[in-house]
Amino acid sequence: MAWLILGIAVVTEIIWALSLKWAATQATWAASAVPITLSFLNMGLLALAMRGLPAGTAYAVWTGLGAVGVTLFGVILFGERINPVQVGFIALVIIGVMGTKFFATA
Repeated sequence: MAWLILGIAVVTEIIWALSLKWAATQATWAASAVPITLSFLNMGLLALAMRGLPAGTAYAVWTGLGAVGVTLFGVILFGERINPVQVGFIALVIIGVMGTKFFATA
């Protein structure tokens, strides 16, 4: 169950980071409230996942997959560019997360 909660936290992390970019383009209080609300939800989910997972494992997976997701959606939604070297390093992050999950004790 902790891994499922962590997966939801990763998705929330990605949406949170993308909402920051979106809120920066808006000039309303509502737009500013979205990333703030998502931040609380995000941290709560991460804390809940850490009840069943080691902190280092949970945080590594959360930050790693969050960074990969934000990068990919930045390309898709905002037309941001990444070069082949960056793609290679993103692949290394994914390999690291997979190794962390595979060798996790929880």
